Amino acid sequence: QAGSHPYFNLPDFTQPSPPSTPPSLPSHQRCQPSDATKGLLVALLGGGLPAGFVGPLSRMAYQASNLPSLELLVCRCLFHLPIALLLKLRGDPLLGPPDIRGRACLHALLNVLSIGCAYSAVQVVPAGNAATVRKGSSTVCSALLALCLESQGLSGYDWCGLLGSILGLIIIVGPGLGTLQEGTTGLYIALGYVLAFLGGLTLSLGLLVYRSLHFPSCLPTVAFLFGLVGLLGSVPGLFVLQTPVLPSDLLSWSCVGAVGILALVSFTCVSYAVTKAHPALVCAVLHSEVVVALILQYYMLYETVAPSDIMGAGVVLGSIAIITARNLSCEREGKVEE
Repeated sequence: QAGSHPYFNLPDFTQPSPPSTPPSLPSHQRCQPSDATKGLLVALLGGGLPAGFVGPLSRMAYQASNLPSLELLVCRCLFHLPIALLLKLRGDPLLGPPDIRGRACLHALLNVLSIGCAYSAVQVVPAGNAATVRKGSSTVCSALLALCLESQGLSGYDWCGLLGSILGLIIIVGPGLGTLQEGTTGLYIALGYVLAFLGGLTLSLGLLVYRSLHFPSCLPTVAFLFGLVGLLGSVPGLFVLQTPVLPSDLLSWSCVGAVGILALVSFTCVSYAVTKAHPALVCAVLHSEVVVALILQYYMLYETVAPSDIMGAGVVLGSIAIITARNLSCEREGKVEE
């Protein structure tokens, strides 16, 4: 028969072929973000962006009711104290294990000093410039400390992004440093920049200390200790060095509440991120705070943003993109693929 001839044994193209489905990879071969990627993304979205609102809101509270910096620090520390309930529910000691309690308290003290210097600087220096100096010094100090104390180096791409980010910060703050006024006003502005630098230095030391803490409930413990140590140190200093002010307007209270919530979110995210990625890279990604602060400085505080600020912000964003793209990788079967 004709149908049995080999030339007539052809596939029937009149019938629709079943849809082809791509083979699915096993669960252990699927691509997942690496720890460094998770840390940098958390630092960018949860650490840098909320922190960019803290400086302008702190300045608004100061302009509205002359709220002292130490009083603002006291209000922020109050938002950390309810974490004690979480530690109690989990049955963990409030101050951490006895063998590392000293380091945990040192970490809290360094963070309190960093925040106190930042709040003091933002009252005499534009919010964007204060954030610029603080983040720049924290990045440089983190890279040097991690290299010297932990022998943890960086790749060429990371150094390129790191140096580019610092260059952007120099472009932002350089013209302001070159035109300091003479007399008392210029002295106060210079002191504000010094405080911002010290805030970055103590921040980098605090991050390095936190990387050495390894125990369950580490993150909520250090968050609670920050509030406790901050209250014990700032309340006496508030009555000795400054004059407490009770805000009477809704704007000041709103700014204080927003600062407390956003700062707590940023503190938690940065503490998590620094355990996943290099501290210098985390600090470099946190430079997004500077860009947010400059935008809010212009639209909320109606302060002038110079062309050098815009140029420096663009360089900072480009450097953050380099660092993030360099560290965007996935883990598959225990290997890291970029």
